[in-house]
Amino acid sequence: MKTHSASTWALFLIPSILGILLFMVPLQTAEGVQVVVAILASWLAEYIAPYVSWIVTGLLIIAAVGSLVFVAKRPPAADEETTFIEKLFNVHWFWTIVRVLGAVFALMVMLQVGPEAVWSDVTGGLLLSAEGLLSFLFTIFLFAGLLLPLLMNFGLLEFFGTMMVKIMRPLFRLPGRSSIDALASWVGDGTIGVLLTSQQYEQNRYTKQEAAIIGTTFSVVSITFAIVVISEVGLSEYFLPYYGTVILAGVVLALIMPRIYPLAQKETTFADGTPQESQHEDVPKGYSSASHGLELALEKADRNRSAGKFFTDGFKNVLDMWIGVAPVVMAFGTIALILAEFTPFFAILGAPFEPLLTLLGIPEAEEAAQLMVIGFADMFLPAILGAGLESEMTRFIVATMSVTQLIYMSEVGGLLLGSKIPVNILDLVVIFLLRTLIALPIITGVAHLLF
Repeated sequence: MKTHSASTWALFLIPSILGILLFMVPLQTAEGVQVVVAILASWLAEYIAPYVSWIVTGLLIIAAVGSLVFVAKRPPAADEETTFIEKLFNVHWFWTIVRVLGAVFALMVMLQVGPEAVWSDVTGGLLLSAEGLLSFLFTIFLFAGLLLPLLMNFGLLEFFGTMMVKIMRPLFRLPGRSSIDALASWVGDGTIGVLLTSQQYEQNRYTKQEAAIIGTTFSVVSITFAIVVISEVGLSEYFLPYYGTVILAGVVLALIMPRIYPLAQKETTFADGTPQESQHEDVPKGYSSASHGLELALEKADRNRSAGKFFTDGFKNVLDMWIGVAPVVMAFGTIALILAEFTPFFAILGAPFEPLLTLLGIPEAEEAAQLMVIGFADMFLPAILGAGLESEMTRFIVATMSVTQLIYMSEVGGLLLGSKIPVNILDLVVIFLLRTLIALPIITGVAHLLF
């Protein structure tokens, strides 16, 4: 192994340890267990609560107007040299429409004009309220975006990636570095995992298939949110078996989903179109996994000595998230919540699940059936609507399913569509249904043992 200076070691260790402390170490707070980035985001959200809705609306308008300015110009190819502003606003016409829709919905909510179904406090008003998802995303994007380079730029991914390759590649068809994305999601938040994955994909560190697998399979709900869900259905005392069941079902799904449609059919090429030459991440002769990982990490840290580049990269991350992701969450989230609250859409979709729930011996099968699909709109909806069910077993199944399904349009689904990760709305629907069908028997089996 080469000899590296003390400053290179410090460049690897200090930012990496700081990144782990900020993104991955959960702390006990008055609101429950949270990672530091989420604590900072919550603090800022509380501080700017009186005007955060207007700030987010302003950003959505900037995203829409900026995209309309570029509407006549062809979006650049992945390998073309472009300015940051052009990359931010010169998007496909479909995403321009989505951004305009997001801005229009936001204005309707703030001015309370147009159909009440749009600005109601259970649809668009819910997303854009001071305590709503978009207000929280505004602050989490600020801190996560600025601080993500701590995880990405100083060798942590290289070090852990080399160490974990013997587990991640054979089991989940993923490179070792994806273990950091999964861990950031698990103890931090699914949104952080998606953002980290998207950044890595854009830098040609993941293939299209790998990015799609990680984004839809490993962007798991944080421990914090899982606690909120089980509390909502009145079963806090079952948290340990509940979260154990979530992990069991999640691991089984992570083994199966990359091997079946649609993820198995995704291209094994990188964002710039170059093909993946080999899935083997071999350790060179004379190195162990640990020493090779350390060598790669130190080389990476040595290349990132510029403080200016750190803050520039961080600020670009923030703008990319605010302009690219927030409008998608507003547009798709509002539409999904309208369908859930004001139409029988999800009740009709859930009807085929009723015989399956009856067959599995789940009480209140008719009421629970639509809760199997309504989570596609928002992960919290099944818990809110399922809180009124009499059967503890059914409430346990609903709460566990809602966290295990992973794909919900008001957050992770919207984030995936807004990111560069190569998944479309049809992919997300199919993945959601497959996850539901595979996880349901596993979760029901545990529930029968518990109740």
